[in-house]
Amino acid sequence: MSAPSTLRTPWLPRLVLMPSFVLSFFFIYGLMAWNGYLSLSASRLLPNYEFVGLAQYAALWENERWWVALRNLGVFGVLFIGGGMVIGLLLAILLDQKVRVEGLLRTIYLYPMALSFIVTGTAWKWMLNPGLGLEHLMHQWGFERFEFGWLVDPDMAIYCIVIAGIWQSAGFVMALFLAGLRGIDDSIIKAAQVDGASLPRIYWRIIIPSLRPVFFSTLMVVSHLAIKSFDLVMALTAGGPGYATDLPATFMYTMAFSRGQIGLGAASATIMLATVAAIVVPYLYSELRARR
Repeated sequence: MSAPSTLRTPWLPRLVLMPSFVLSFFFIYGLMAWNGYLSLSASRLLPNYEFVGLAQYAALWENERWWVALRNLGVFGVLFIGGGMVIGLLLAILLDQKVRVEGLLRTIYLYPMALSFIVTGTAWKWMLNPGLGLEHLMHQWGFERFEFGWLVDPDMAIYCIVIAGIWQSAGFVMALFLAGLRGIDDSIIKAAQVDGASLPRIYWRIIIPSLRPVFFSTLMVVSHLAIKSFDLVMALTAGGPGYATDLPATFMYTMAFSRGQIGLGAASATIMLATVAAIVVPYLYSELRARR
């Protein structure tokens, strides 16, 4: 009786995991393939499987709103990624000084990441609303001439999204950099101090360059968050005023589910998927190659 049971045992975990694996494969890669085909079809209000080639992509690149979304992604991506990494690195360096309340500060910095982007967007919408938030508070304090109407300004509203995004992501970036800083050998720092190097110079010349792998990993993660940003924008501005703060993700949602342009929305989603893949696949390849 022991021999058959020994033969069956290695297959038991596979049988248990098989249903979830098949469902995951279908609902992720199967729907990706379906979306790709819809982007090549004449789909409008409902799926239409008439093949039209690259007509949806041609219409997408002729759409002014899509270009606005791409410009906004450029502004949001550069400021969100750059600002989050700079602030996160500075916070990590601060905590690396072995301050007494490090545990409390680390909790405070990480707390925003525990919130959903919907909660973050809603909270910042209240704070930046001219009639309810910062501007209203300053008026109550007697500063009647103070104005902060970025949220309702088509040219400035995108920066409100940047502020909220950096506020939420900086703590996560700080945790990554802090882990990298704690992995550096203290003897290197002590040797530099013996040679007379100041602490800022040690960080600038020795420690920060040694964090290059952490910089690369953080860049990949934060870039991925920037490209697929949706819920933060919907909660904070809903793409407005008008469509001044549209990003590719909100453009895709609007076209596919509000404007009855499923094929156009699928084309924009396919381009987003290709962009994310262009970032993630080289990173995964480099990680696998380094392990080998």
